[in-house]
Amino acid sequence: MKKVIVIGLDGLEPTIVDALLAAGELPNLARLRDRGGYSRIATTTPAQTPVAWSTFATGTNPGGHGIFDFLRRDPATYLPDLGLNRHESRGAFLPPRVVNLRQGETVWELLGKAGIESTILRCPVTYPPDALRGRLLSGMGVPDLRGGFGTPTLYTTDATLQARESESVVVVALPESGPIETHLPGPKGAKGKPDLRVELRIHHEPSAGRAVVAPADGSDPVEVLEGQWSDWLRVRFKQGLLQSVHGMVRFHGIRLAGDFQLYASPVNFDPDAPAFPISHPPEYVSEISAEIGPFHTTGMVEDHTGMMNERLSEAAFLDQCDLAWREREAQMLLALEKFDRGLFFCLFDTPDRVQHLFWRFREPDHPANRDRAFDPTWARAIDDQYRRSDEMVGRALEFADDETLVIASSDHGFGSFRRGVNLNTVLHDLGYLHLAGGARPGDVHGEMLRGIDWEKTRAYALGLGGIYLNRKGREGSGIVAPADADALGREIAERLAGMVDPQDGATAIRRVRGRDEAYSGPCVDRAPDLLVDFAPGYRASWGTSLGGVPAGRIEDNTRLWSGDHIIDPEAAPGVLFIDRRFRGERASLVDLAPTILDALGVPKGSAMEGSSLLS
Repeated sequence: MKKVIVIGLDGLEPTIVDALLAAGELPNLARLRDRGGYSRIATTTPAQTPVAWSTFATGTNPGGHGIFDFLRRDPATYLPDLGLNRHESRGAFLPPRVVNLRQGETVWELLGKAGIESTILRCPVTYPPDALRGRLLSGMGVPDLRGGFGTPTLYTTDATLQARESESVVVVALPESGPIETHLPGPKGAKGKPDLRVELRIHHEPSAGRAVVAPADGSDPVEVLEGQWSDWLRVRFKQGLLQSVHGMVRFHGIRLAGDFQLYASPVNFDPDAPAFPISHPPEYVSEISAEIGPFHTTGMVEDHTGMMNERLSEAAFLDQCDLAWREREAQMLLALEKFDRGLFFCLFDTPDRVQHLFWRFREPDHPANRDRAFDPTWARAIDDQYRRSDEMVGRALEFADDETLVIASSDHGFGSFRRGVNLNTVLHDLGYLHLAGGARPGDVHGEMLRGIDWEKTRAYALGLGGIYLNRKGREGSGIVAPADADALGREIAERLAGMVDPQDGATAIRRVRGRDEAYSGPCVDRAPDLLVDFAPGYRASWGTSLGGVPAGRIEDNTRLWSGDHIIDPEAAPGVLFIDRRFRGERASLVDLAPTILDALGVPKGSAMEGSSLLS
């Protein structure tokens, strides 16, 4: 083969794919199936986007590449931190350095050693960008300018409105004449210094349902219409006399008359002047921008926070997703027009985000529909993502010839998230976790493992299904002796496996595995000690993810994030289409890197665990 084209379709669920294929609604995926084959593909533990695509990239299980969750914890302090990358200080006079926490040799690095180029668009956990022979645009892991996965700002005249999760609320006054004077929150300030900000002037025309937002420094403004998204507004956050951080923001006019509400997206890195490198070579991102215009650069492009916080309507969120689709398609086509040899990869992650937030419309009795309007027409939004995914595969096929291998794959499947398991509360009830001062679950602050009596606690949960033992010599206040750890882990696993939901007698937890059972490789010591595999319909609760101890063992999930996939991986396989006959039985994500290398005539890496599906 001369070329391999891989189209990543995040979160495509096999049962939905099967139904749409049978209805003739995925003609391009059907072409791949008919030319070669279609099968399920085994995902990772956990079945989570950054974990799974890191396995795709390296051909190893998470124990080989070291990505186990969006979150990790500092064992010395027990505090959660981002699990994909970290910023390291290099001294008072040097800017911080970003370090990618993914380990292992990637398929594109191996190809580069063989003299073969790759073009990699938006693969997760590629920030900072890998140095490779070819071009790479970083994906999930790139933060917004405030350092989060998505931190929007809401402008309102309602002084009683409280900020919700990961957002800023700025209260504004409507003057009798002249513009609204306000600001855009920006990067967090250095230690002891205030956060950076850009002064804004909003020229408000309520009768026309229109506003014009302009930086006070005289930079170009943008027009915002009620119910619509604006173009990008470029902004500069001044750090000093000679330094500025460049960003871009889009506005959505929620209400521009009466009760004024204006929504500002998370501030993205400006592709023409990113605060940190987000492509290889560094100028690649600005070359794309010069061809297609400015585009989202954050790792989580779709503005899920805005909808989760119920600031954006379903229509507004899908409009923003449409913008993201158009940008990604333009990036793909631009790159494919210049691609004639080697590996091409492009990820479309919007299907995953839409399923997370629209799954409730497939289930009228979903707890998230309680006390909310239910419009069943929104259920079509998920199928629309699959049809659009099929269109992207069709566009990529236009660039394939007889010497091209085409692969379309998802990283995991999808399903309903109806009930959340409060793992720390379960551990408390079973005597493994203790609260200080005689507190009961629900009495203490809801996150960050506050209020734990570490001198008595033997196990605690953090993240989306991981349990850690409070090991002596590892945790800051550890009490579990190394000699006792294995027996304690087995005991907890046995007591949690098969846990029943008292609401209806359904199984909530299928099994619990020790990390040495789930993983192998040089990074196993980074993993949680125990991995909880939930039954479909269940997941670690929202409180568990950040180390909370809520009241009750299991609770309804009433948030708009109503679909998920972080369950027993055996119940969440993805889909795999290849336009050549391949071994579909027991296909796994670890097999894709060896398959790509085999197609291009390069031996697989020594650490890679899978094997080529073509042989």
